[in-house]
Amino acid sequence: MGGMYGPAANTALADLPYDARGLLSGLYQNGYSIGYLLAAVFYRALVPTTTHGWRSLFWFAAGPPVLLMVFRLAMPETNHFQTLKAERAVRATSTQGDGGTSATSAKKPNGIATFGREAGRAVKQNWVLLIYMVVLMTGFNSCSHGSQDFFPTFLKNQVELSATQVTIIAVVGQLGSITGGTTLGYISTFSGRRLIMLTACIFGGAIVPAYILPRDMSLVASAFFEQVFVGGVWGPIPIHLMELSPTALRATTVGLTYQLGNLASSASATIQAIIGERYPLPPGPKGVKRFDYGKVIAIFIASVWAYIFLFLLAGPEMTQHEREEEAEAVRTRELLRQDGVAMEVVHVSEKVV
Repeated sequence: MGGMYGPAANTALADLPYDARGLLSGLYQNGYSIGYLLAAVFYRALVPTTTHGWRSLFWFAAGPPVLLMVFRLAMPETNHFQTLKAERAVRATSTQGDGGTSATSAKKPNGIATFGREAGRAVKQNWVLLIYMVVLMTGFNSCSHGSQDFFPTFLKNQVELSATQVTIIAVVGQLGSITGGTTLGYISTFSGRRLIMLTACIFGGAIVPAYILPRDMSLVASAFFEQVFVGGVWGPIPIHLMELSPTALRATTVGLTYQLGNLASSASATIQAIIGERYPLPPGPKGVKRFDYGKVIAIFIASVWAYIFLFLLAGPEMTQHEREEEAEAVRTRELLRQDGVAMEVVHVSEKVV
């Protein structure tokens, strides 16, 4: 599962016209929210109503990956990948020729070895940027975990809502995330990736009190608007990571930095639980320990919003000149493909590694 995010982002976005990438980046990232939404619905449909409980949900979830494999098998490789592969093969052949290998004895170019050399050079030249991307993604993943992991517990134990009401709030929240990811992803195309994400941080932080203070179903509205900005700050991220990544490592960098950030943020629930122990509440009806997770969520998510804001403010972004070059490269590849030109003879300007 961890290896799918980067290649999938590259497949979904690499060949798109530049002006469409922000919108489609948001739609791509919304797969997370849609998956969360479907999981909440199927949890409510299967877990309380079947004899096998949570196991039924896992068995049901084994089906969609098969459909995904069939779907991907029917899709061709992107123009960008085919061009990059062809150029890498040309460079490998050129390297063999420079080494004095004759035409009769030359072996088939080793694509893996060529990729290894290019990847090593890219890491050496961009290691500071790669570390920055991991640190940034730690904040983004913590934003999702911090706003969602303990929120159902808060709704059940403190607000004392029923399972159905908790599910309704979770579903509406994810609808807000889908709305925000799509809308802010689109706006990022002409406002800039960083600016729209910085704006989402400000509004997301401002809504935190409304996210945890109400004690009734008005939390539906609070959850919707908070998740609009959680999903909204995520919307431009797939294309933002791609634009920052070295060309030779684009798919690898996007997936690896995302997953390393996810790994680092996996401590979010533990951190929130530790903070919660400092704010105990009176025990429940059956003596069950309770903690003020509303306050915990507020402290944690407000800190994460500030963290993301500061790192985005200090971080890089693709320049306008680089955007124009990228847009022209995509147009050139597509025109050549439509004219029937083989990828092996396509030469377009790519970001310098």
